[in-house]
Amino acid sequence: MFTVILFVILLGLGYFIGSAVEKSHFASIAEREQTLSYLPVMTTGKKEQFDAPCNSQLVYGSVVVGQDYFKLFIFSLISLVGGRVTSYEKLIERARREALLRLKQSAADYGAEAVIHLRFETAVIMTNNRNGGGAFEVFAYGTALQTK
Repeated sequence: MFTVILFVILLGLGYFIGSAVEKSHFASIAEREQTLSYLPVMTTGKKEQFDAPCNSQLVYGSVVVGQDYFKLFIFSLISLVGGRVTSYEKLIERARREALLRLKQSAADYGAEAVIHLRFETAVIMTNNRNGGGAFEVFAYGTALQTK
């Protein structure tokens, strides 16, 4: 009985602490997005000719995100019955937005006026093992343009 009570307490503690950290990270992302909002990012899919002379450079942003035990527990419950796993959707959204922000910061440091051909790649780094861990990487890359 004590083990079950301890498990529930630790699960609840993990939920509330994880929610606070996630909320804080989303607020930080929103603030940094506002700061870098002047830099346009385009996902053009075709080759384009630019009339103005410009310099270009590959820029990228990468982030590795691990899952916590609360999300793993919820995922295990939902996988029994099926349905959307909204806790993982939030985790992936945070990772994509963070990778894009890191890309935009890299472009801003280069002095770029725009980023074109934005692409995202996602890779599983570690799957669930006996300890319940798991992590994935989101990699955003594109071409930063700087006019002379």
